[in-house]
Amino acid sequence: MIALALVTLALSSPVARWVDPQFGPILATPKHQALYTWNVERDFKIHCRRACAQAWPPLVVKRAVPKRIAGITGTFGTIRRPDGRLQVTFNRRPVYTYAHERPEQVLCNNVNGWFVVKLR
Repeated sequence: MIALALVTLALSSPVARWVDPQFGPILATPKHQALYTWNVERDFKIHCRRACAQAWPPLVVKRAVPKRIAGITGTFGTIRRPDGRLQVTFNRRPVYTYAHERPEQVLCNNVNGWFVVKLR
């Protein structure tokens, strides 16, 4: 029964570890879309709203995520967005995808303060 619960949790995780050929291990969605943080949000608050959030869609979930996810070093959590939705955080920083990227692409690292989330 415990093994089944762990498998269910792993399958429903909103994030995954993916190895990009250029950046190495990065944080991504389960479909391998790269996740980013924005340097403007170093204060652990949401500043990417409206047009910003259209270009940089936040990774949102319906309920809180576990603090630890197998295979990924770091702490996960959620933050409430101004529209009321819950956004995933990694090491207290909100994470986003980039709307113009396909899975397994990293096009916007170090662009206007956006950085792909590199893992150890």
